[in-house]
Formats: sequence, C-alpha cells, structure tokens
Amino acid sequence: MDKYIFDENNGLWYERQGDYYIPCLTIPAEEEQPIGLWGRRHLRYIKEHRKARYTSLLLSGKLSSYLADIDQQAEDVLSRLVEQMAQHQGITEQLKATDQMAWVVRMNNIGASAIEIVYREIIYA
Repeated sequence: MDKYIFDENNGLWYERQGDYYIPCLTIPAEEEQPIGLWGRRHLRYIKEHRKARYTSLLLSGKLSSYLADIDQQAEDVLSRLVEQMAQHQGITEQLKATDQMAWVVRMNNIGASAIEIVYREIIYA
C-alpha cells in the first residue's frame, strides 16, 4: 500500500497512518501582523467564549489580520475616549501645571473608565 494517495473526487491527498488514510490538511498561510495588548485579550476571549468564531478565523487564515484590526480599533477608540472625556471634564494643561496630583487622579479615572468602555464595546463584543 502507498504511503500517500490522491483522491480525485475531492482533490485531497491522504497519508497512511497504520491501517488508515488520514487527509493531509494544512491551514492556509497568513501574513504575520503584530498583535498588541487588545488583540491578545480579544484572542483569549474568543478562544474561551466564541470557539466557533475562533476556529473559523483560524482555519480560514484570517485570525492574525482580524486580531490586528481589533487591536487597532481598540487603540483608536481608547485614545479618542480619553481625549473627549478629558475635554468634557475640563482637564487642561493649565490644571496639570498648577495641581499635578489632581490632574493625575482625574486622568487615571478617565483612563480606567475608557478602558472599561473598550472592553465592553470591542473586546467582549
């Protein structure tokens, strides 16, 4: 018996493993893209809670680009939210120059609120 056979009906190669022929399946190669913090957090979420989506993206070869896109969206939303919330609350460079501790406290509060919004709207959506 041959080690490898080709099935013309479905176009797949099969490899002999003991008494059985197992299909030689490979995941399509995808372009490696840097995935930041938000992309890794979303990856962990879809692996644990959205297994069908994760498997579909992985097998189609689109996982890396999907996660890079999620990461970019989250970064953009986070920076925009922090800027808008600081502007809305009247936090300025003047406050930073006059009362640094008050500025730090308020900016940390805004940052934490913006992070929670990004989690809810993008990472866990």
